[in-house]
Amino acid sequence: MNKKLEGNKMKALSIHPEYALEILKGQKTEEYRTWSTKYRGDLLICATAKKTPGAISGHALCVVYLDAINVLNDGTYAWKLTNLRYLEPFKIKGKQRLYDVDDVVIQEALAKLDVEKHFQNFEQIWQNYYQSFLE
Repeated sequence: MNKKLEGNKMKALSIHPEYALEILKGQKTEEYRTWSTKYRGDLLICATAKKTPGAISGHALCVVYLDAINVLNDGTYAWKLTNLRYLEPFKIKGKQRLYDVDDVVIQEALAKLDVEKHFQNFEQIWQNYYQSFLE
């Protein structure tokens, strides 16, 4: 993901801000949907524009890997999210279902190794990159 080719696109998913924040913090590793997709790969997690106190709204927050989708007993789907990567948040207009975002606008703030090298914990990453975007 470090080398971007112009014209490439990444799949994105808009999620309510409080749940997108839980994914960003690594607390939520499954996203529940009433629909499935055959897509597997990198997925840009975007918080919807709904103003939510204590959460970030209307921004792309991070990238995860959509690893698998499991059907639950009630007929809904659990999307397994792995390989969390932090991005410099940027404004985005969300859409329903999966949608494409040009790679050129997805600026990685920190690659995983850079996070481990430059920051001691998520709290430092939060303070430097995300806290100023809180509603």
